[in-house]
Amino acid sequence: MSVWLVLLAALVGANLPFLNDRWFAVIPRKLPKTLGMRVGELVVCYLLVGALGLALEQSAGQIYPQGWEFYATTAALFLTLAFPGFVYRYLYHRRG
Repeated sequence: MSVWLVLLAALVGANLPFLNDRWFAVIPRKLPKTLGMRVGELVVCYLLVGALGLALEQSAGQIYPQGWEFYATTAALFLTLAFPGFVYRYLYHRRG
């Protein structure tokens, strides 16, 4: 169950920066966010989802030590999950 919770949180967290112009969908901004701001927010969301996964692993038992390969793989997965939001924000052109 906790694996699905982390995957759902990763899907939401990866697309959150691209679907609105608020900081973390809460704090309003007067100007639209730039791509750099969205990438920074994406990194913070990655860290928050990682903290959630770590907390769930701690509650289930002992935390298994991870190497750099684990973090490279999860970062690549997080970027892959962010692709629909990126396409919606920057590549999808509305006709009309």
